[in-house]
Amino acid sequence: MDKFSAIFLAASLFIIMLGMGLSLTIDDFKRVVLYPKAVVTGLINQIVLLPLIGFLLVWLFPVRPEIAVGIMILAACPGGATSNLITHLAKGDTALSVTLTAISSIVTIFTIPFIVQFALLEYMSTETAIVLDIPKVVGQLFVITIIPVSIGMFIKAKKESFARQMDKPVKTASAIVLFIVVAGIILKEKSNVLSYFEQAGFIALLLNVISLLIGFLSAKYLMKLRNRQSISISVESGIQNGTLAIAIASISIGMESLAIAGAIYSLIMLMTGTAVILISSYLTQKEEVVAV
Repeated sequence: MDKFSAIFLAASLFIIMLGMGLSLTIDDFKRVVLYPKAVVTGLINQIVLLPLIGFLLVWLFPVRPEIAVGIMILAACPGGATSNLITHLAKGDTALSVTLTAISSIVTIFTIPFIVQFALLEYMSTETAIVLDIPKVVGQLFVITIIPVSIGMFIKAKKESFARQMDKPVKTASAIVLFIVVAGIILKEKSNVLSYFEQAGFIALLLNVISLLIGFLSAKYLMKLRNRQSISISVESGIQNGTLAIAIASISIGMESLAIAGAIYSLIMLMTGTAVILISSYLTQKEEVVAV
């Protein structure tokens, strides 16, 4: 990746994470104590089960090494601003969604490098295998995720009215830059994108749908949580931060071919996210009718 593209991608992710920070408060982190069962269920789904699902899918459906590593990068990433928006539109527990995104964004700074290193050693040939500088990657993730989120939280704490005014414009900008990033990756890899899509499309869809289903079923039927909380956990499990996955592949590792899975996944999750909104709106409406 050339210097300009790397700077643009890092700046794009910075904007997205800043926007997420504008919606966060310290109270979002305190909810771990108030709703421990829901938060722990969500974190287990996202940080433990999701990478395992990704690994099993790559094992069951052999794909090119670049796709396999790309899928594992995706599975290692937390949710993002998109998951919070989809949860809100799906009438899920938005506060829980924001809390899970905030906490997982911190925890995955330390888990992502090890999962990605495992994938690189497991799937890339000995000639192309890359050994990550894990402290460096942790530092990069800190700079492009935690710092902008912290800045956004600081702005919200000091200038709440300004943060509210900026919420919609920043979310719009985030959607635009995500589209530009995905389009840029696809155009740059246009000679291989068709074959990549044939391989990555199906497995990315499976990763998305299976994690959405397991997230909901484990929360609803195993942990006996309400529909609104179950919807939040489902979305947080299945809607990943595709821009972060692309940044890890392109900037931290320096191989844009690894970003194709993230780009394709970002397109797929918008379609499945729409389906989740429609289905979840029906479920929450039904629950409210029963409660009355």
